[in-house]
Amino acid sequence: MQRTESCKNKLNRMQDALYHKEGDRVPVSDFFWGSFLKRWKEELGLPRDANIYRHYDLDWQVTIPNMDPHIRNFEILKENDEEVTVRTGFEAVIRKKFADPMPAFLKFETDSLEKIEKFTFDDPRDSRRFFAGGDNQLGGVGDGFARDLPPWMDTVKSIRPDFPVYGSVCEGHEELWRIIGSENVMLWIGLYPEELGKFIKRIGDFVIDLTLAQIEAAGGLLDGMVIWGDVAYVNGMLFSPDYWRRHFKPIVQEQIRICHEHNLPVIYHGCGNASAIFEDFIGMGLDSYNPLEAKSGLNVVDLRKKYSHRMGFCGNMDALAWANEPLAELKKQVLTKLNAAKGGGYIFQSDHSVPGNISAERYEYVINLVREKGTFPLDLDGYNIPELA
Repeated sequence: MQRTESCKNKLNRMQDALYHKEGDRVPVSDFFWGSFLKRWKEELGLPRDANIYRHYDLDWQVTIPNMDPHIRNFEILKENDEEVTVRTGFEAVIRKKFADPMPAFLKFETDSLEKIEKFTFDDPRDSRRFFAGGDNQLGGVGDGFARDLPPWMDTVKSIRPDFPVYGSVCEGHEELWRIIGSENVMLWIGLYPEELGKFIKRIGDFVIDLTLAQIEAAGGLLDGMVIWGDVAYVNGMLFSPDYWRRHFKPIVQEQIRICHEHNLPVIYHGCGNASAIFEDFIGMGLDSYNPLEAKSGLNVVDLRKKYSHRMGFCGNMDALAWANEPLAELKKQVLTKLNAAKGGGYIFQSDHSVPGNISAERYEYVINLVREKGTFPLDLDGYNIPELA
């Protein structure tokens, strides 16, 4: 499967950034909410099938295989023009109101210690995860709602000629809360830490095997891996860093090891402020951390000063500023953050995803600014930070 010259340039650009080298320019891409894509198409008069990655020739894309513990199509519990309620392969009951940005988790069938002891996982190597179409929770129920998704490998093959393509996999906590719910996670860590730890170990075995199975199924067509794992909120960790280190860290560590063994760089996506465990990620050899939410107090320039080039960073463009700040202030923020790209190690993206309150005009303004001023050697129009030279 031949890559275009443009794709080869993007791959070199991404690898330079992830391996802390200055390439031709700072890579830029993003994750997009459906509300933004709808607005973007309407404001620019684009057709419904317009692809934003191709329109702006962005630098990388992520794909999502079937990570449901149980491979099955959604059970439709309720459906009308306004909403749909489904039971998924995580044994979760989820209501998606089409007018709302995110779904509501109504019920988790696995709601007791007895049930987690009996909970089983379908084979992580089941070929349907990679080569068959159908429903899956992470790909189908979120900002939007989609059924009968195409086979994951078809998606990989369709993207790869034009973009570096990353696979993705959940770490232990991301898989756990989708099975038992966040409230039970928090409660059981306090009440039944050892019992829950045994279940986390079984989840870890599943997602670790899924990591390797995905890489093998792709047959060399992946350029990297995203590990999804929210373990923090705006003010810090969701639970004790010590509990994370004991039960969740070994899972992530093994996932990173497997990816690196197959020459795949790893970007970890974790919302909130998880800086309490950044040194752990550095010790595991993580290539880049995303999305560095500005609303949680993270600033990529400060992070670069603190951690130097021991870990890469991806994100941190404040979506609220992107939507609302005067253009002069917006320019200042963008160019200041680009200081973190000196010496490589930075991929420019939003601090989570691009939401619908950002106009097409303001989105384009920032992308064009990064393309213009993110060319090495950087010329940051008076916003240069000398100590990051």
